This record gives sequence, C-alpha cells and structure tokens, in this order.
Amino acid sequence: MKIYTGTGDHGKTSLFSGERLSKANQRIEAYGDVDELTSIIGALAASIGTEQKELIIQLNKVQSELFNLGSWLATTPDSPSVALLKKFSDESAKKLELAIDRIEENLPTLKGFILPGGTTSSAWAHLARTVCRRAERHVIRSMEMENKFLDNENRKAIITYLNRLSDYFFVLARYLNHLSGIQDQLWK
Repeated sequence: MKIYTGTGDHGKTSLFSGERLSKANQRIEAYGDVDELTSIIGALAASIGTEQKELIIQLNKVQSELFNLGSWLATTPDSPSVALLKKFSDESAKKLELAIDRIEENLPTLKGFILPGGTTSSAWAHLARTVCRRAERHVIRSMEMENKFLDNENRKAIITYLNRLSDYFFVLARYLNHLSGIQDQLWK
C-alpha cells in the first residue's frame, strides 16, 4: 500500500467518519496539535532512558489515550463510525491525577514560577506541556465553532483530560530534573 493517495492535493482531508474538510478547518487544526503532541511524547520517552521503564510505559499509555482522543476529534457524533470508537471518559483524567500525586510526593514544594529546562528530558516534558495547552485551546475553539463536534460527555472528558495532561507534563518535567539532581530554576 502506498503512503500517498493524492486525495489531499487540493487542500482537503477526510475525517474518520468520511466527511471531507479543508486542511485549514479548526477541527483538523485541533487533531493536528494532538498528533504533534503524540510525537513530542515519543521524543520525550526516547530521551528518558531505559532505566525509567515505568515512566516510559506511562507515556506510551498517554500516547494511546491521545490516539483515542484524536479519533473522537475526527468523527462526527451522528456518524455510524462512532460505534467503532472507545468511549472517552473522566477515568483517563483521574489516572493522570493519581500519577501527578505519586510524582509530587517526591518533589520539593514549588516556591515560584520556574523556567523550562534542565535535562533534555525535562525540556521535552515542558515542550509537551506547551503543545498540550495549544491543543486544548484549539479543541475548545473547534467545539465553540462547530455544533456537530463531539457529544457533551466526550466534550467534557476531553477538555478535562487535556487540562490535566498539561499539569502532568509540568510535574513530570520537575521530576525528571529531580531524578538527575537538578534543582528547579526559579524565574526572577
């Protein structure tokens, strides 16, 4: 099977549910950001090193959640394709909260704003955090502009997940520096 089809050569692409939209459509922008975030998480995982297997497994789970999230963004709610999707629930955000709580137990109390950086893996986590925030903004903008864009249950679960995910990356960035003995660089 060839990777190129030529169907997007005129500036349009297909949703999972079959509709063709402009590649400049807000919905396409939103799931493009989610795709970019998934790739950044891959770079983050690669930069962590094999000794942190639990973190890499957790990041792989986040990537899978983001693929699921992206499939919802690419499907119109009244489409038959919805039946093929795994429901996006608040449970995903709750799992992130537990991970955040576990990580924070090992960190010193934050006493101000910090500058992104430190180790390479921490810098990747900060980049993931900022791209996650952009994805969140674009998803919300898409929801506000399109009435037929996700059902209410998925809307809330997806927004909550993206909000919590950016928090997770912030705490993870601090933790990755902590593991390497690097202190947070406070903003002055």
